[in-house]
Amino acid sequence: MKHTVASSLARTLLVDFLEKSWPAIEKLVRHVSQFNPNSKSSYSLYVFRNGKKHIVNLNGKHYFLRSSVEYSNPQLTVEEAQGIIAARLLETCGNHFHHYGLKKPGSSDVNQMLEALQNPSEGPVKAFLLNTDDAEPDRYSMNPLKESIVATGQSAFPSANVKTEGLKLDENFVTKYLGTLISQKEAELIGHYVENWKGSYVDMVDALKYEQMDKLSETFSLNLNSLPAKRMPIETLREEDANGLLHHIIKEVHRNHSAFTEAYRCMGRSIRKRTTLLTVPHSAKGYGSKRAARGKIYFENQKLASIKVTYKTTLLYPNAIDPNDTSIAKAEGQFTVEGQKLTSYSFKQTPSSPQFFLYSLASPENAALWHGIGAYAAKQLLKSYTSIRTTCQNKPLIRNLENYNVTTKTPLQLNLDPQNMWVHPKHRNIDASIGCIENPEDLAKMGMKIQVI
Repeated sequence: MKHTVASSLARTLLVDFLEKSWPAIEKLVRHVSQFNPNSKSSYSLYVFRNGKKHIVNLNGKHYFLRSSVEYSNPQLTVEEAQGIIAARLLETCGNHFHHYGLKKPGSSDVNQMLEALQNPSEGPVKAFLLNTDDAEPDRYSMNPLKESIVATGQSAFPSANVKTEGLKLDENFVTKYLGTLISQKEAELIGHYVENWKGSYVDMVDALKYEQMDKLSETFSLNLNSLPAKRMPIETLREEDANGLLHHIIKEVHRNHSAFTEAYRCMGRSIRKRTTLLTVPHSAKGYGSKRAARGKIYFENQKLASIKVTYKTTLLYPNAIDPNDTSIAKAEGQFTVEGQKLTSYSFKQTPSSPQFFLYSLASPENAALWHGIGAYAAKQLLKSYTSIRTTCQNKPLIRNLENYNVTTKTPLQLNLDPQNMWVHPKHRNIDASIGCIENPEDLAKMGMKIQVI
């Protein structure tokens, strides 16, 4: 391999990764060796190239490893970059040692893996990005389009429903956070996109992030832009008919009081107050923020009678630079959904956003890579994610999952070590954009440690 600064960074990352994350690599390889491929399953994913969406069809012969990026910011963050690179390192190491056997890696192994990292993956392990399109477009107060997102009335919309018309770069945001959350080049790139893009906000964000992944690939001499992505839950629900998997899951958990009780238990909650909605119905105006929605569930005997939904303007989250700069979801309204519209669910009639622990059952993942569980990500989310699978193995909470080729076996759980998360070298924030990092070697030297949960 010809020596370049980029290939030197790739080597630094890989050697450090093999040393610090060997237990995770071992666990992954053992899981892959016990993996039972399912050729009946098929999955539609996508990549963006030069601003155009290309469909990637994959089957169940792959061992899927999930990472993710956000729609709450069009700029690629340091946290997202670490998750993407970690997924590629895991994928490549997993495929290499699955093929050659687990052994102490030598210089020949390192060279082979460095070459493999420059190309699209080959082997059973397939990394992908699961991008959740139900979150608000400025959830963490780090979107440089934030002012116009509020002004166009879309701050409480699910990102999947946001349109780019009327959006524009917030110059005050750029001035305030230049060098900490966004770079000048990124601001110009985002400004160009939003001026020329018509229609879907999530398509625009994906196109932007894949373009930034192109540059990141060059910086680190890694092939990152071939990682396919999948959007859930809204895009998946839109594409399904009423007999689709996510529709089936929503029907099953709403079918009676007992099903609600079990689903609540998976979330670590009591059914007594009946205020947590298992899927959040969108309002006629398009509101769908889970934070802005308040619910009340009513039963007649064991049967779901109705759900009352109230949307209220709600503060979301601050960014890591200014704890007083909290994003907002502006929404007002109240309506009632008849129980029958959920027990016989149709997204076309009653658009809604199911909770993550439910729709994650439809993700093809055999392994999940979390971003800093215990410090930057919620432990409760992981608990509900694993609990729903254990419950479905032991009790008929969601019946007939086997008809959809869904396994309730809990995927291998991996985690970017919270103590080793990449941060801005000076400001120490994980939500800095990748463009704020003047010297990529600073990130490579931080290394990459992945835990087995």
